[in-house]
Amino acid sequence: MAQAVFGGGCFWCTEALFQMLKGVEKVESGYAGGSTENPTCEKVSMGNTGHAEVIRVTYDPKIISYDDLLTVFFGSHDPTTPNRQGADVGEQYRSVIFHQTHEEKSIAEAKIKEIDASLKDGTRVVTQLFPFEKFFPAESYHQNYYKTNTGAPYCQLVIEPKVEKVRKRFGELVRSDVT
Repeated sequence: MAQAVFGGGCFWCTEALFQMLKGVEKVESGYAGGSTENPTCEKVSMGNTGHAEVIRVTYDPKIISYDDLLTVFFGSHDPTTPNRQGADVGEQYRSVIFHQTHEEKSIAEAKIKEIDASLKDGTRVVTQLFPFEKFFPAESYHQNYYKTNTGAPYCQLVIEPKVEKVRKRFGELVRSDVT
């Protein structure tokens, strides 16, 4: 098994998307990239810890590649908006990849170049690349948020459309047991 750490806005959304993928064994919401030890949602939400809301994906690279994970990552959020995803604003919602090897960094850099080359509107990918240092799990009520709160308005209005988008765009990567 391998792990990848990504931040693409609200971790409730990204967690739900990556839980659907073939070869993904576990997705955990948390915080990374800041200077505060043992950050909490309350502290991170204030925007002064340096941490981003992230997910830690545990996956089987024999079933799904790091490149495929990046394809879903970039295809499920807007990597051209700094410190913002939809209504979520602040550095804690930035687009960021925490690479753990030189190979992961190279794959991410190549993917960013590919996306930049395809953008015709003058925008550029602002996703940050940093070496992975430390992951802090989010509070328990943030874990599996979509799965345990599907009836909540946020889940229905914000997460469900993203889930549907991933099902349609990346159907070959979605597990067959995901309805």
